[in-house]
Amino acid sequence: MEDETVAPEAEAAEAQAPSAEPAPAGAKSDRIGAENLRVLENIDVNLTVVVGNAEIKIRDLLRLSEGSVIELDRLAGDPLDILVNGTIIARGEIVMVGERFGIRFSEVVDPEKRVENI
Repeated sequence: MEDETVAPEAEAAEAQAPSAEPAPAGAKSDRIGAENLRVLENIDVNLTVVVGNAEIKIRDLLRLSEGSVIELDRLAGDPLDILVNGTIIARGEIVMVGERFGIRFSEVVDPEKRVENI
C-alpha cells in the first residue's frame, strides 16, 4: 500500500494551480469585494456612546458649577445609542471591563437602515 501523505509544498502548489472547471460567475466579484473590504479594515472611525441629551439656555449653562445636575432625556436603564462617525449602529449598556468602562451591544441596527442614515 502506498503512502498517500502529500508534502506541504505540493498542497500549496495544488491550491494555486488553475482549475479546469470554470469558476462560478459571482466568485470573482466576491473575491474582489472581499479584497476591497480588507483595504477598509485599517481605517479609523469615531465610536461614540450617547448617554442622553438635554437642551438648556446659555443663562443656565453659565450658572453650572461643581455638583450641578442636568436631567437628560433618557430614562435610567434605557439602552444607550452607539454611533460610528455620527451614524447609529447599535444600542447597548455600560459594563465594567477590569477598571475601565465598556459597552455591551444589546441590539445592532440593520445594515440597510444604517445606509439610509448616511
